[in-house]
Amino acid sequence: MQNHYPLWKNILILTVFFISLVYALPNLYGEDPSVQVSSTQAGKLTQEKASEIESAIKTLGVGVKAFEYKDGRVLARFANTDDQLKSADLLRDKMGSDYTVALNLAPTTPNWLRAIGADAMYLGLDLRGGVHFLLEVDMDAAVKQAEDRYNDDVRLALRAAKIRYLSVNKDSGYIKVTLKSADDKPALMTVLNKDFRVLDITEPEVKDQVWLKISELEQKEIRKFAVAQNMTTLRNRVNELGVAEPVIQQQGINRIMVQLPGVQDTTRAKEILGTTATLEYRLVDVEHDVQKAVEGHVPVGSRLYYEKNGNPILLDRRVIVTGDQIVDASSGMDQDGRAAVFISLNGVGASKMGKLTQANIGKPMAVVFIEYKVDTKIVNGQKVRHKEKVEKVISVATIQGVFSKRFQTTGLDGPQEARNLSLLLRAGALAAPVDIVEERTVGPSLGQDNINKGFLSFVVGFVLVVLFMAVYYRLFGMIANLALAFNVVIVVAILSLLQATLTLPGIAGIILTVGMSVDANVLIFERIKEEIKNGNTPQTSIFIGYEKAFATILDSHFTNLVVAVVLFAFGTGSVKGFAVTLIIGILSSMFTAITGTRMIINWIYGNRRVEKLSI
Repeated sequence: MQNHYPLWKNILILTVFFISLVYALPNLYGEDPSVQVSSTQAGKLTQEKASEIESAIKTLGVGVKAFEYKDGRVLARFANTDDQLKSADLLRDKMGSDYTVALNLAPTTPNWLRAIGADAMYLGLDLRGGVHFLLEVDMDAAVKQAEDRYNDDVRLALRAAKIRYLSVNKDSGYIKVTLKSADDKPALMTVLNKDFRVLDITEPEVKDQVWLKISELEQKEIRKFAVAQNMTTLRNRVNELGVAEPVIQQQGINRIMVQLPGVQDTTRAKEILGTTATLEYRLVDVEHDVQKAVEGHVPVGSRLYYEKNGNPILLDRRVIVTGDQIVDASSGMDQDGRAAVFISLNGVGASKMGKLTQANIGKPMAVVFIEYKVDTKIVNGQKVRHKEKVEKVISVATIQGVFSKRFQTTGLDGPQEARNLSLLLRAGALAAPVDIVEERTVGPSLGQDNINKGFLSFVVGFVLVVLFMAVYYRLFGMIANLALAFNVVIVVAILSLLQATLTLPGIAGIILTVGMSVDANVLIFERIKEEIKNGNTPQTSIFIGYEKAFATILDSHFTNLVVAVVLFAFGTGSVKGFAVTLIIGILSSMFTAITGTRMIINWIYGNRRVEKLSI
């Protein structure tokens, strides 16, 4: 029969519609203003502390919709933002620096939908409100840090090879090596060609000198690594804010865009994003008295530090390796069942670590975490940026054997601290300083206003299209309207399944999809009317209308799809959001406008004699 689908095809289409309806459903539920509390230390927030937080909130007399304790975190839901802000201020004063208090918007999706992985779409900055930062990476500082590192490495390599030298100094971008005798130059060249192939070698007229410079290719890699490492670090730092869907993208060569939808605490966000940090491995000085150092008598070759618990500790002034020489870190358990962190170093770091551990078996080694916190103060009416250096020992472990490229750090409090330390070593240090060059804040009320206007424009456009199709094409128009509604449902469901971020341009893409979907049905219906005028029977007209209009619809949708793919490939930010919804909408409209409407028309007009079509 001409207008008849087999049973399996009907079941398949209905299954797609049903699944789409289920996964689009979470978007009908709203979000609750919430406060999230988590521990900044190695251990999780305890049940006792959670009960203490709940009691503190109740003393305010605010309306708490729900109080949840899960995975070592507390989430308190409120009826309005005023109660949310009051509770957050109270908890920040009460909890101190050992806990992170973050403002959040928690979804109200029922548990049965969450159980099958059905979650609402994330809303972008322009819809949900939040903060936008543009960070500039100091590329020159990254190269200078590498120059300092190579300067020290060359000096150590000369000592290890017993090559006599007068000086190894940085000057105008060069590392200038001055030997005691020009006769040692062949030995120096052997060392350089073996361990420092990334350095360009220049021999000046002075015979006892060799000038070294980081090659252009290596400088390019250093700059590229600095941005990539900083993006990884920023992603992990943003997790402390409890942001559902942060946007962290590279812009240009040396800038990183960070968008934090739903974040209302901009001060906390700036503190986390603007902090520059690094790591150092140093030997512990066990020969001198720590108490005398605390009193002011610090040995010449040592420095006084403090551990996480506040205890003083003496460390050697010489740095073994730094955080940018770590290429990988993971947590796990050692052979004795103790929590451990497994670390991998690059070539230079592995060489230095191997030589030092060979000479210091049985001695303790410390990991120092160094932060440069930037604070802006008003001095004489002018903004002055003040940098504060914070140093603390985060781990101390005993060297149990000779190791170089891969080794493990033990002596940790437990698996949780091991995971935190591995994360810190892997991506906790910024490879180069960053500066916030642009900051924008979108308030929740403005975001809600954008949502209301975007939704209103969608409703108005949808209703006008539905009225036109119903009046002009009658029953066929109503069928097209039903397919149009399912098209929107499918688009929303796919965006929800992908956990895509919906922005205002994304809403524009959905609205454009509405017009494109109806356009396909207009082509089909006009073709059916033309076949009826040519004297064909209603059943034949339906069949020919769908068959002959398909090529035109495919051509128009394919050209639109190409444009959407190009927009996604070359666009950024909101342009990508528009392109994603447009691509999904084009593919979905092909399904609903052709297959969906054909199925319904087959139900109504198929398998029976028809004299006239309501078109």
